[in-house]
Amino acid sequence: MTDKLYIKTFGCQMNEYDSDRVADLLQDSHGMVLTDDPEEADVLLLNTCSIREKAQEKVFSQLGRWQELKRERADLIIGVGGCVASQEGDQILKRAPYVDLVFGPQTCHRLPQLLERARAARKPQIDVSFPGIEKFDNLPIPGSRGARAFVSVMEGCSKYCTFCVVPYTRGEEFSRTFDDVITEVFELAQNGVREVTLLGQNVNAYTGRRHNGDLVDFAELLHYVAAVEGIERIRYITSHPIDFSEALIDAYARLPALVSHLHLPVQSGSDRILKLMKRQYSVADYESIVHRLRERRPDLSLSSDFIIGFPGETEEDFEATVSLIDRIGFDQSFSFIYSARPGTPAADLTDGITHAEKQRRLAIVQQRLRASAQQASRAMLGTEQRILVDGYARKNPNQLSGRTENNRVVNFDGPADLLQHFVDVQITEALPNSLRARLVANRANDFAMISEGSARVPSYT
Repeated sequence: MTDKLYIKTFGCQMNEYDSDRVADLLQDSHGMVLTDDPEEADVLLLNTCSIREKAQEKVFSQLGRWQELKRERADLIIGVGGCVASQEGDQILKRAPYVDLVFGPQTCHRLPQLLERARAARKPQIDVSFPGIEKFDNLPIPGSRGARAFVSVMEGCSKYCTFCVVPYTRGEEFSRTFDDVITEVFELAQNGVREVTLLGQNVNAYTGRRHNGDLVDFAELLHYVAAVEGIERIRYITSHPIDFSEALIDAYARLPALVSHLHLPVQSGSDRILKLMKRQYSVADYESIVHRLRERRPDLSLSSDFIIGFPGETEEDFEATVSLIDRIGFDQSFSFIYSARPGTPAADLTDGITHAEKQRRLAIVQQRLRASAQQASRAMLGTEQRILVDGYARKNPNQLSGRTENNRVVNFDGPADLLQHFVDVQITEALPNSLRARLVANRANDFAMISEGSARVPSYT
C-alpha cells in the first residue's frame, strides 16, 4: 500500500520551496503521495520557522495536536524540520519525545535515510548539520505544480544582524552553481512554468560558479533566467540593501520580465537603530537605492519589513521610521514587534520599552502601511493589468484568480481554459485584501475562442 505524506509549512518562501522538494524526494525514494488530511497520513512533517518566538511556539502547539494521532497509531512517523529543528536539535525530543525525525534546512535531502533508520531502530533520528551545497546535489528535479514556481539560488546568511537567527539556523551564505540554477529553471519552463521566484536569505548576494570556474553575480543571473524560453515573469526575495549593485538596478531598465515590484527590507528609519542592528547601511543609502530604482521603473511598487520596539528605540527613532514610511510610500509591507531570539547579540541588549508602548508604536506603523497600500490599490482602479491565472478565487470558486506584477490578488469571471495563462484584466474594484476585475479581450476572435472553451488562447500565452 502506498504511504501518504502530510507536510505543514511555517515561515518563508524558502521553507515552501524546501517542502515541495521534500515531497518530490520522498515520492522518488518511497513512492509517497501527498495528502491534505493529516489523519490519513503515514508520515507527518513540520517545516518550521524560528524568526520570532510566536512562530516557534506554533510548532510545539501543532506537535501537541499530532501527539493524539501518534497515540492511536504507533507506526506513525512525525518529523520536525526547518529552522526550529536546527536551533533546538535534541531539545525538541525533550519537549516532544514522540517525535521520530529532526532535520535541519540543509539536511532535508537525507530524509529517506533518516526515515529508514527511524523505522528500523525504532528510535528518533537527528541530523541538523550544515553540509551546504550537498543538499542541492541530492534533491530530485522539481515536479510541475502549475505555472508559478520557486527556485532557490542561494541559502544562508553571513550578515549577522544582531536580531536574526538565520546564520545560526541555516548557516553562512552559499550559492548554487550557475549551471544547476539555469538547468532547474529550464526544466520548470519545459513543464509549463511561466513565472519563477528566485529565493535566498540574501538573494542578491548570489555568486555562483559556471562549469569553467567563472563567477556569475545576481544581476547577470537575472539576464540568463529571462532568456530561458517560456519564462515571462521573474520575481526574487529577499534582497539586502548592502548587496544591491548598480548592475542589479540597471536590470530594471533592461529586463521587461523582471516585475515592477521589489521587497527590500529596511527594518528601521533610524540610523542609530540600524547601527545597533548591524545592518551596515544608512537611511540615506536605502533611499538612494529606491531613488535610482524608480528612475528606471517609475511604477515600481516597493514593500519592506519593519521591526518595532528594538531595544533602545526612542520616540525619536520611532518617528524617524514613520517619516521614512511617509517619504517612500511603501506598498504591502510587514511589521512586527521585536522578538528576542536566543543566541543572538540583541538578546543581551537592555530592553526598557514596555510592551504597551511597543503595541502603540506598531499600531501607528501598521495604520500608515495599510493606508499606503490602500492608496496604491485605489490607484489601480480602471487600469489594465496583466496577471498569471493560477487558480480559483478563495471565496468564490466560480471565479478565477491571479496576481498582478505588484503582487495583488485579482479575482474575475472567466473560463477555466485561462488557468496557467497570462491574461489582461481591467481593475473594477479595490477591496482591502484583493482586487476585482473584468477580462479584457485583446482581439474579438480570441474572445470568441475563449467563450467556446478553446484549450489554447493565442493572445494570452
